[in-house]
Amino acid sequence: MLNALEVITTVVVGVMVGVEFAVPFFINPIIKALPEDSGQLARAHSGRLGGAIMPFWYIGSLVLVAIWAVAGRHHDGTALVVTAGALLIVSVLLSVLVLVPINNRVKAWTPENRPADWKEQMHRWDRWHYVRVAVIVAAFAFLAAALA
Repeated sequence: MLNALEVITTVVVGVMVGVEFAVPFFINPIIKALPEDSGQLARAHSGRLGGAIMPFWYIGSLVLVAIWAVAGRHHDGTALVVTAGALLIVSVLLSVLVLVPINNRVKAWTPENRPADWKEQMHRWDRWHYVRVAVIVAAFAFLAAALA
């Protein structure tokens, strides 16, 4: 049973990492290349979609890691799992304290009501998202190492 939990947790976190990795390296460059206001509208739509789904994914991943850490506390690699959990906590805090407030503004923007500094706010979100991606990639690496 523990083996199944380990694999499921690693896959769930790994897919989340893949989705979040795709945002700055694939999705945002595509969005930035869209004509006129389409890019800003796409970012707003992406903010609504991500804002609805990602909280469950992040918290669900953290819960799975916590269950793995408790269930496997007497097994090799537990320290790696706990470290991954700590990194996921950092990613959740980073999201709630920095990224979500920006996202909550972005998702309501239209070309008619966006603020003058909307591009600067997008760049700030992007910079913090790079940090979050680095943190969750590290968490995923610790989970993968715990499996080995």
